[in-house]
Amino acid sequence: MSVNFSPAIVRRGLFHSLRFEIACILVIGVALPLMSLALIEGGVSSDPAGALEWATQPAVVNSVLGVTICACVSLAILRRLRFFPGVAVAKSILPVLAIVFGVFVAAIAVFRLEYSNKVILTCFFAVLVVRFAIAAVRTKAKGLLYYLVPGGRVHLVGELRSAPILLLQRPSLDRLPDCAIVADLYADLEPEWERFLAEAAISGRPIYHYKQVWEAETGKVQIEHLSENGFGALVPSFAYQKMKRAIDLGLSILAMPFILPVVAVCALAVKLDSNGPVFFRQRRMGFRGREFFVLKLRTMTEGHAGEDRNLSITQHGDKRITRVGGFLRRTRLDELPQIFNILRGEMSWVGPRPEAVSLSAWYEAEIPFYRYRHIVRPGISGWAQVNQGHVADVVDVNEKLQYDFYYIKHLSYWIDMIIVLRTVKVVLSGFGSK
Repeated sequence: MSVNFSPAIVRRGLFHSLRFEIACILVIGVALPLMSLALIEGGVSSDPAGALEWATQPAVVNSVLGVTICACVSLAILRRLRFFPGVAVAKSILPVLAIVFGVFVAAIAVFRLEYSNKVILTCFFAVLVVRFAIAAVRTKAKGLLYYLVPGGRVHLVGELRSAPILLLQRPSLDRLPDCAIVADLYADLEPEWERFLAEAAISGRPIYHYKQVWEAETGKVQIEHLSENGFGALVPSFAYQKMKRAIDLGLSILAMPFILPVVAVCALAVKLDSNGPVFFRQRRMGFRGREFFVLKLRTMTEGHAGEDRNLSITQHGDKRITRVGGFLRRTRLDELPQIFNILRGEMSWVGPRPEAVSLSAWYEAEIPFYRYRHIVRPGISGWAQVNQGHVADVVDVNEKLQYDFYYIKHLSYWIDMIIVLRTVKVVLSGFGSK
C-alpha cells in the first residue's frame, strides 16, 4: 500500500485548525463588517466620535452580541458535522447558518429586544462567505492523513478510498508527518510496535482503533457482534431519548397546521386516482419490540396488513403502485400521516424505519442481533434511508442494519441534525424511492 502526498497535504493542519476558523469567522465575518458599518453609519470622516456613538447604541450592542454567538455556534456545529461520514459540509453551511440566525431573530422577537437589521444581515452574509471560503480552501487538501500499524484487521482501513492512507514500514516517529495513527489495538502486536504506539501517544499524536476509523469513514457498524456505544454500553442515552421525545411532540404540534392541509390535498388526489381507501394501516415492529399500526397514504392498488412477507416487499417498477402513489413515494408525502404515530409515541421524526411484522420476523431469523435495532423509536427518516435508500433482500438488509447500528451507537442531536439536513436533499432528488 503506497500513496504519494504533496507537502501541501502534510501541512494542511493550519486550514483545519480551530484557531484558524475562529480567527477567520470573528475577524472577517464579524469585526470587518462592523468596522465598515461604523464608517458608513457613524460618519467617521467628519466626526471620529460618530463611529463610537453608533457602536454603543443598545440596538447595535444587542445585534453584535447575537451575531457573535451565532457565528461561534454555527462554527461548532459545522466542525462537528465534519466527523460524520458522507456529509458534504459545504452543502450544510447555508441551512445551519439560516437555522442559527433564525433562532436569534426569533429570540429578539420573543423578548422584544432592540436590534439592527443592518448588523444582522451584513454579518450573516459575511459569515456565510467566510464559511464557503474556508470550505473551498480545504478542498485543496485531503482529510485526516492515516498511518497504519501493520497487524490484525487494520487492512480493512487500508481498503478504504475515502481518506489518504499509508502503511508504516518501521516503528519510528522520525520524519513522520502530522497524521493520525491507526492500529488494531486488540491484536497481538510485536513489542516494538507496542512501544511505538506508547511513544506516539506520549508525543500527543491521535491514535485510533481501526474499527473507529472504519465506522467513521463508512457510516456503518460491523455487526459480527453487538457494538457498544462511546460509554461502553449497549443502551443508548436515556436522557437524550427523553429530550428527543419532547422535541418530537413539540415539532409535531407546531407542524400540524401545515401538514394537515397537504395531507388533505394528497388524500383527495389518491381518492380521484384509484379505487380504495385513502389511508392504509400496516402492522410494523416498533420501539422495544412492540407492534403498532403505521398510518400512510395509500400508494398501491392492493393493500396488505403486513403479515404477508412477499406483499410487504416493494420491488423496482412494482405494478401495484398507482400514478399518484408513485409521486407520493418519490416526494415522501405518503409518510406525512405518520405524524399521528409520532404523537402517540410509536415513532419519531428520525430513527430506523419500522419494518412490516412479517419482514421483521424474516430478518430476525436470518440476521443475528437484528432485534437490537428496536432499542430506539423508529422514524420517518433514518441514517440508512439517507445513505442507502430502499432495500428488499437479506443481503441489502444486512448493510442497512450496519447503518442502523451506527445510528444507535452514535445516537445524539448531531447525527439527527445531519439526517434532517440530508432528508431535504433526498426528498428533492427522490433518492432511494420505490
